Amino acid sequence: MDKKNDNNDQLTDWKKKFEAETKTSSADDIIINTDEGIGIKPLYIEEDIKNLNFVDVESLPGYEPYTRGPKASMYVNRPWTIRQYAGFSTAEESNNFYRKNLEAGQKGLSVAFDLPTHRGYDSDDEIVMGDVGKAGVAIDSVEDMKILFDGIPLDQMSVSMTMNGAVLPILASFIVAGEEQGVAVKDLSGTIQNDILKEFMVRNTYIYPPDPSMRIVADIIEYTSKEMPKFNSISISGYHMQEAGADNVLELAYTLADGIEYVRAALSKGLDIDDFAPRLSFFFAIGTDFFMEIAKLRAARTLWYKIMRDFGAKNEKSLTLRTHCQTSGVSLTEKDPYNNIVRTSYEALSAVLGGTQSLHTNSFDEAIALPTEFSARIARNTQLILQNETGVTNTVDPLAGSYFIEKITDEVASKAWEIIQEVEELGGMTKAVNAGIPKLKIEESATKKQAKIDSGDRVVVGVNKFQNPKEPKIDVLVIDNEKVREDQIKKINLLKGSRDNQKLEKSLNELTEDAKNGNNLLYSAVKAIKNRATIGEVSKALENVFGRHYATSVGVSGVYGKYFEGNEEFMHVTKKIQDFEKSYGRRPRVLVVKMGQDGHDRGAKIVATSFADIGFDIDMGPLFQSPKDVAKDAVENDVHAIGVSTLAAGHKTLVPELMNSLKEQDPENKIIVFVGGIIPEQDYDFLYEKNISAIFGPGSNIIESAEKVIDLISDKNNQ
Repeated sequence: MDKKNDNNDQLTDWKKKFEAETKTSSADDIIINTDEGIGIKPLYIEEDIKNLNFVDVESLPGYEPYTRGPKASMYVNRPWTIRQYAGFSTAEESNNFYRKNLEAGQKGLSVAFDLPTHRGYDSDDEIVMGDVGKAGVAIDSVEDMKILFDGIPLDQMSVSMTMNGAVLPILASFIVAGEEQGVAVKDLSGTIQNDILKEFMVRNTYIYPPDPSMRIVADIIEYTSKEMPKFNSISISGYHMQEAGADNVLELAYTLADGIEYVRAALSKGLDIDDFAPRLSFFFAIGTDFFMEIAKLRAARTLWYKIMRDFGAKNEKSLTLRTHCQTSGVSLTEKDPYNNIVRTSYEALSAVLGGTQSLHTNSFDEAIALPTEFSARIARNTQLILQNETGVTNTVDPLAGSYFIEKITDEVASKAWEIIQEVEELGGMTKAVNAGIPKLKIEESATKKQAKIDSGDRVVVGVNKFQNPKEPKIDVLVIDNEKVREDQIKKINLLKGSRDNQKLEKSLNELTEDAKNGNNLLYSAVKAIKNRATIGEVSKALENVFGRHYATSVGVSGVYGKYFEGNEEFMHVTKKIQDFEKSYGRRPRVLVVKMGQDGHDRGAKIVATSFADIGFDIDMGPLFQSPKDVAKDAVENDVHAIGVSTLAAGHKTLVPELMNSLKEQDPENKIIVFVGGIIPEQDYDFLYEKNISAIFGPGSNIIESAEKVIDLISDKNNQ
């Protein structure tokens, strides 16, 4: 029997059965389109994996193009590293948390710093009073860094640090803390994120403009390649792109394009590619699209091999992409939050089946507040269960050979490669970032995703379907921001009172001169830190030369509204806004703002662009404003409402300040204030007592929120 003809007959018969069961005219018409623009068919066969562009279906793990994994043995030899990202309050509190987790089975540390540290401010700076210790640990000097790792031998423990803006003083503090612990710099192991390009795209915890920032990246790559052979000089991060709304193809393409730019920056230092490329690492988000996330990781290794080969790399370690992954934060919901345990579990499984080298699993309560010890234990144990109970470590790349997986891996790679070529045509990622193109594409993707959820086209269990009639009460971790700041200021004052100021000034002046003359900045930063310079003082010494970067805000338009053409609910709210305009001679005007040092602006951008599409007149405030500045802008621009986006737990400090400033500048109290973001329910009454008009938590429907706001504005104007 002719097998090919037999298969064709069977396929024809299958189509008939499928069409009868689904009551459709043609099986070929049933296509599910993903966010990435990839059409998913109901059936994949051997024919689908012939003549692929990037994937070699016959390749083996540990062999080029490394689709199946960077190591031949993968988890059969050693499972991925459980590396939980954590940091809060003071160095003392975080150290205690780390030691407990290490005793409970965690294998590596991943440090989260607070926003003032990220932005190069000391805790005693008035500009950061609402942010100290809130969304990470406050580090003001090497003394804090020493406390952070007290009792944790840095010659034995791999440490990952998520730091970009203040990367020089933080890495210098880590080096000095190791030395004063008795560990030579060459024996330190771990990773510093050091990925500044994505900060300009999405996360916004930058300090200096793009060009000097890229110089700092190159200096760190150069220093670590010479002095720290066990340390990864950069973690090229797509995670924050996906969190900001990028689909998997955008995340992959822009992450690898960033990687290309960093390679070029290092080569400009005169380094040989194989001197530094083995220590480059990556960081990807893992969202809810199970198979697409697996395909993304396999495609990432495939494309990076091609990129590095084109650069002339010969060392196998230069050619292999190694990655850390973290489950999605944006997929976590405030409503029915125990569902988040399930979401995180299958996201973790997706990362593992995709071949990650290390993994962080989010805690289920992170859509509400910082994780508690209870929720952090569940998150960590999710990985321990995967490693010890499921059998996923018994074989290498178990999904290889799947027609579906191999095909979509190739499709993801092909689409990502097209975008990488577009970036190259612009002159590379720095020029693309300066032009604002990646930022706009990511914002467009984010707005489309929100529209799908709000319209019900995308089901989020417990949010827009299958809602829980009795929302559970969740205990949350509360950080006493004022107490943390007081403690940090005491430590800063003690440090300043005990150091040799003459030596300090000399080393800071040396750092400033190196910034002017082009010398490697990490060497002089280490000297300054040894002389007990603070994080803020080192950052300021560089700022005196480089300046501080301030971004202009540009949003997308028409994306959200286009999705709701003809939608009755959308048109109902639009009519209310039109009626308001007829009555008062202008559209309702809303100022959307971020306050403090929190640069995560996805929520603010989505609200601004979608509200504009619905019919509001929208002003978008600049990042990092003080409450006083926001109040001033609101009054001067005669807005009807202020929408405050908060994700970093500063709402109990910053919002009351805003209300007090508004009262001073607008005694008639004509402006309403609404707040959205990560706000525990237990804080609602506190905010309402401060005269907040409405609170919208994660997952709030935009159209419903818009109707609430226009009703509040109308009521206020009718008084």
